[in-house]
Amino acid sequence: MVEKIKKHMNEMPYTDKKGRIYKYGEFFPPELSPFAYNETMAQEYFSISKYKSLKNGFRWKDPENRDYTIEIKIQDIPDDIHNTDESIVGKVIQCSHYNIQTNESICTVGKDICKANCTQAFKIIPKEYEFYKKMNLPIPRLCPNCRHYQRIKQRNPLKLWKRKCMCNGKTSINNVYTNTVEHSHGSDPCPNEFYTSYSPDRPEIVYCEKCYQSEVV
Repeated sequence: MVEKIKKHMNEMPYTDKKGRIYKYGEFFPPELSPFAYNETMAQEYFSISKYKSLKNGFRWKDPENRDYTIEIKIQDIPDDIHNTDESIVGKVIQCSHYNIQTNESICTVGKDICKANCTQAFKIIPKEYEFYKKMNLPIPRLCPNCRHYQRIKQRNPLKLWKRKCMCNGKTSINNVYTNTVEHSHGSDPCPNEFYTSYSPDRPEIVYCEKCYQSEVV
């Protein structure tokens, strides 16, 4: 039956709306996905616009119409958590990416809606407020979705660069860091080359595995 099914799938493949053919061994056509592209983690790692998503045959979820009544505007949120009290809990707070006057996300580019799926507003729950108070953290200015995408931006990109170890013997090449122990290559520059997700234009000092371990182990 397995060979019969394979033969049938190859002789009568599925064709999607874009005319793309899917035979045995192909992944499921994107048009069969129950989720829109910008609802999945694909948008986090390979961010694309609504136009490109639809062009490639992916679904796209437009933001829902919200009927929030903003109770606290961004400019009215104190910078110091200790200048607030528990009355802020449960209030509808404006996301700083949301423009109340134009009723759209400030991070909107042309007709392409904010890729973070901005919810325009958010609330603080009791335990969350207690945490901010305890840790001396200010009330957030962004909704949870926008906060999440701001964190994603701090990740290294899904790309590798071939680089040479920045250990110059006793110090780093830029003389910013001084080694605490002698490395296997002595006072000569380290000859090791490797691939790293840290691009050459970044400020971090990047050592090879051996030099790094010599410093931290």
